[in-house]
Amino acid sequence: MRIHVDDVRALHFDDGTPVTAASGIAPLGVGWLVAQDDATFAAWLHGDHVTPVRVLPPVEGFDRFSEAAGTKRLKPDLEVACPAEVDGEPAVVLLGSGSTARRMRGVLVRLEDGEPVVQHGGLEPLYELVAHRLGLPMDHLNLEGASRHGDTVRWFNRGNLAAGVSSGSVDVPVAGLVAALLGRAPASSVPVAEPRVYELGAVEGVGLAVTDAIALRDGRVLLSAAAEDSPNAVDDGPVVATALALLDGDEVLDLAPIPEVGGHVHKVEGLALRGLRDGEVHLLAVVDDDDPETPSACIEVRVDVT
Repeated sequence: MRIHVDDVRALHFDDGTPVTAASGIAPLGVGWLVAQDDATFAAWLHGDHVTPVRVLPPVEGFDRFSEAAGTKRLKPDLEVACPAEVDGEPAVVLLGSGSTARRMRGVLVRLEDGEPVVQHGGLEPLYELVAHRLGLPMDHLNLEGASRHGDTVRWFNRGNLAAGVSSGSVDVPVAGLVAALLGRAPASSVPVAEPRVYELGAVEGVGLAVTDAIALRDGRVLLSAAAEDSPNAVDDGPVVATALALLDGDEVLDLAPIPEVGGHVHKVEGLALRGLRDGEVHLLAVVDDDDPETPSACIEVRVDVT
């Protein structure tokens, strides 16, 4: 597998403020919706514009959260952006990481008359089911990525080899997840199936752990992974390397480092499929540098998976 970085650009909203802590990306209309894990609003990239989309109400009066401000404990930590449908119309599901009780919410974003419309809800019973199916205590839950497989969302737990937790995933039905977010069914009724574990190895003694995923047309999966030296599911740590892994089921077929740009290791946390051309997978990736002052990068990537 060969990885090529074609373009890197810093993301700013139209008013010049930076998009930060980009953690997921999915198509919305003619553009892309980017989740920020340190905010109650997402970034909608459409045309030449980057506009904010409020996805959750303020938390105790705050819309942005950081360690420095003493508000990190309040953040909803939206880590997943995945394509979905509502009554046959395209939508995006955003999901919290589940790493604390405040981070077990989901958001549904769709367009009406060209404008984003948002619904959100608590999913605590579903997160508890996911932890149970993965055989994990709740304090090891850290759901950071998802890939779409037909009628199913494969939901990925990041894991932390330093704590003895491998990356893993479960499958949930798209329709069930959407019904829970719309209030049409209880979150506890969403089936959680197919628990899997992934052994991604380590770099410089730091375990690689999944940050996002996309499904390819042939059923294989591309994972992004980061070797982040963190003691637990909540605290950040230095990132020594990032990589893409090609999977068939739970088998790792190949793994390759994401090239550094300007000597910088980009912590890719979100992946979206742009298309397939000439035997290459074309991706958009977004970066979370764990720095509230640094604008997130959007990276155009080509991957030869033949």
